[in-house]
Amino acid sequence: MRIVLFCENKYAVDILLPIQEEADKEGNNQVIWYVHKAKIPDFPLKEKVKWSNSMQEIYDFSPEAIFCPGNILPYYLPGVKVQVFHGYAGEKKGHWVIRHYFDTYFTQGPHFTKGFKVLAAKHGNFEVLETGWPRQDWVMNHLHDFDEEKARILEESGRKQIVLYAPTFSPSLTSLPVMKQALVELTEKRDVVVMIKLHPLTRPEWVEEYRALAQENRYIMWTDDFSVAKYQLMADVMISDTSSTIYEFLLKDKPVITYRASAKNIYWKDIQETGMLCNAFDEVQNDEKYINLRKWIIENYDPYTDGKVAHRMLEGARDYIRRHGVPKKRKVNLWRKYTGIKTFGRIKKS
Repeated sequence: MRIVLFCENKYAVDILLPIQEEADKEGNNQVIWYVHKAKIPDFPLKEKVKWSNSMQEIYDFSPEAIFCPGNILPYYLPGVKVQVFHGYAGEKKGHWVIRHYFDTYFTQGPHFTKGFKVLAAKHGNFEVLETGWPRQDWVMNHLHDFDEEKARILEESGRKQIVLYAPTFSPSLTSLPVMKQALVELTEKRDVVVMIKLHPLTRPEWVEEYRALAQENRYIMWTDDFSVAKYQLMADVMISDTSSTIYEFLLKDKPVITYRASAKNIYWKDIQETGMLCNAFDEVQNDEKYINLRKWIIENYDPYTDGKVAHRMLEGARDYIRRHGVPKKRKVNLWRKYTGIKTFGRIKKS
């Protein structure tokens, strides 16, 4: 099966990588990444995988399946177009919007499957298959890879726990403008090291502000990696706001504190004032209420911790092709065609 891993934004890299690794296990060398040149000028896997930033080359490759964690795909590409999602934040405005670019949605767990099956029945032009989320495979395969690094950080700092601060980048939702002093206070009043991991799309002025904070405070660490996954494994508690990383952390059965999260349903400790952070840090780790909420999230948002999500996704695409054949293109309206062409350009059809 000829596969395209559609990487429009940098966050998609470690979402799609497990699919590449599973295809490698199967002996499939017909995998190519599409990498958006303007948004990912330095592709972190450029020496490890086949890739191209030419949409013409992707079209000429004639894919049979395209896996995409973004919102849109060029309608003119052949292949079954699979939405694999870029997180679990179902409260975000665009999560449930059907843009008609996809033939099938591979959902993370029962909560999402239920919602998208309702939408599939309404629109009648896509399918839904529950597979789990591919980044969970990476988690399972690397669960203890960073234990020694964590132990070294704690030993050298003389602290007992690591706290991950991973806010969203959206100016209307992020806690970055107000959280700095609260993080300093947390390191002063609790026995912790704070690791800062900002979203790749964070405003440059906020990046520099928090980078400077880490240089000034020995108990605050700056991380430059494009992926947050490593630090989720190392951390004991996470602080955020309105970000899909919240759910990824809860799925590891670890406590989360947010600042004014916009989620309709809160399954963690949310604070309205930054001065509440230290008390929230104590409460969220010990209160049975938050422990039970995490268990509910695991059961309903993504229970697939068997390391076989990517395998189910590849088999799901093959099954779609067995039943329907390889789609030549996706039928969309003129506006969707225009949006796809504006974003990814035109191609010459052979």
